[in-house]
Amino acid sequence: MAKSEIFSQSLKTQNVVSIVIQEITNKIISGNLKPGDKLPIESELCNTFQVGRNSIREAIKILEAYGVVYIKRGEGTFVNDKYSQKMLDPVLYGILLQQNFTKDVILLRKVLDIGILHTVMSNITPSQIATLNEELAKMQLLLDTKETDMQAIYEADVNFHMTITKLTYNEMLYSVYSYVDRITVPSRTNALKLILDTGDKTKFFALHQEIITIITEKKFTDIEATLSNHYQFWERTI
Repeated sequence: MAKSEIFSQSLKTQNVVSIVIQEITNKIISGNLKPGDKLPIESELCNTFQVGRNSIREAIKILEAYGVVYIKRGEGTFVNDKYSQKMLDPVLYGILLQQNFTKDVILLRKVLDIGILHTVMSNITPSQIATLNEELAKMQLLLDTKETDMQAIYEADVNFHMTITKLTYNEMLYSVYSYVDRITVPSRTNALKLILDTGDKTKFFALHQEIITIITEKKFTDIEATLSNHYQFWERTI
């Protein structure tokens, strides 16, 4: 049987499954395999890579779990032509296992926020600003309540930032931001506890108001300083 024209080299290594995954991924990145393309059949991949069926099946199973490919029973395996959030799962786990996790993820969040604010500020409309002010008003009601509901305040904070991110109208960016939000829950919860324990509710609200102000007035040069100020409590929990 002839080797696949897409894949040209056999694999002679112990970690065969990982290299099959890498080879298929590289062909997608290079454009040799495009979204919606059908992968060569199993026997052809075995012949091309000079590996057993089990290695090919395991590699395809992992790529399917990552959302890179999908299987149509009776038709074959195809490169996914739609974005899936589960494509980010390996990245999520990789971040969680890093040393200096909290410090690094705060920097990651800042970098994302800088880009998001630049994008949103460039095309912000009065109705979008009104939406942000509505989210801020909800937060203020919770902060003014005598019986402090930390979970509700935390969720209001999340909704505020996710609403800003939605205004980029970029699904991939929104997904990445959602993942970063997930992995920062413990440290951000500690930051909020610090705020509430020290009685800094007014300052907490003002920090969010400041973000709306720079968006409304399109103060691009104030973005980094505003964000650094915004994360002061979070950074104190490191």
